[in-house]
Amino acid sequence: MKKKIFTRFAACAALAFACFTMLSTTAQAQSPKLTDPEIASVAVTANQVDIDNAKLAEKKSKNADVIEFAKLMATDHQSVIDKAVALVTKLGVTPKDNVLSKKLNADAAKTRKSLSEKKGAAFDKAYIDNEVAYHKAVIGVVENVLITQAQNAELKDLLVKVMPTFRAHLAHAEMVQSNYGKHGKKMGGM
Repeated sequence: MKKKIFTRFAACAALAFACFTMLSTTAQAQSPKLTDPEIASVAVTANQVDIDNAKLAEKKSKNADVIEFAKLMATDHQSVIDKAVALVTKLGVTPKDNVLSKKLNADAAKTRKSLSEKKGAAFDKAYIDNEVAYHKAVIGVVENVLITQAQNAELKDLLVKVMPTFRAHLAHAEMVQSNYGKHGKKMGGM
């Protein structure tokens, strides 16, 4: 029974990582050149996806580590959205939907559906595994696509300034994830 559950967890983590690896590949292959309004849309969308997942975790989890992490994700990513909205308002730019922002939303809907179907430790593990994969993918896209293609210096500067926060989120998610150990043990606070 434990082996079957672990196999499901591993499959879920692999699926999440594959989806977000596709996101990075899609960003580089299908969107060779994004405009600043499209970059703004991707940035806002990526942060909103993590906020929505965090709110789901806050509702579903009973685990103190997961809830604390989710609250941090919601707060930090809302702060990034607020800064992005302030910047685009100042610049008179309207974010423009594009292939990458649409892919983010489509993948997020699938992830939230999968997460919604899970309960207890299975939910916590799937959520944290997803957060690790998601932050790795977003970091890659921001570094390799958004920053390199941003034309406006203030937009590029904002993207550069949020990278330490995203890296800290990844490290935090990996720390929470490591609390599960190799065989899906429950995290502290359960």
